[in-house]
Amino acid sequence: MVNVNLRTERLELRPVRDEDIDRILEYRNLPEVTRWLLRTDVEPAAFRAAWQRAAEDPDNHGMAVTLDNLVIGTVSLDVVDGSGQLGMPTRTEAELGYIFDPTYGGNGYATEAVTAMVAYSFDRLGVRRITAGCYADNLASVRILEKIGMRREQHGVGDSWHAELGWVDGYTYALLSEAWRHQP
Repeated sequence: MVNVNLRTERLELRPVRDEDIDRILEYRNLPEVTRWLLRTDVEPAAFRAAWQRAAEDPDNHGMAVTLDNLVIGTVSLDVVDGSGQLGMPTRTEAELGYIFDPTYGGNGYATEAVTAMVAYSFDRLGVRRITAGCYADNLASVRILEKIGMRREQHGVGDSWHAELGWVDGYTYALLSEAWRHQP
């Protein structure tokens, strides 16, 4: 994880610190949050260890999102190789994810933070394509992804297992750097 801080009008995005983990787990383990996550059961020590490993990975750009020094969410960004033939440039794509405390929902914080991370990935990391996925019924996430200009590339019918709902539809979104640069 690169040691970078990003500022928006209202938020700061910064590397996750060890002391942030308990706060992240507070909202991450709320039923209304875990309902929309692929991994719903998280053991605190393993979660902490995963963030510590991420801090040592130069391709992991996950950050804590803070409002007035309080962590209200995280945005993950993993830089990866795309798919293609021999000779393709490496580390040209990124996988985006985010989790926010629902107490702060409806204020545009998630959209603001995700927008900052997308701009960072295109402008400073040189990524050419970003992807993100969500359950089709996670309308809040769908709105964020579409609001920042991502296009729905896949509607997987019954492709995602949900503990409460069984097999449900999933969406995959993507955004190219050229499209990002040409948005109004």
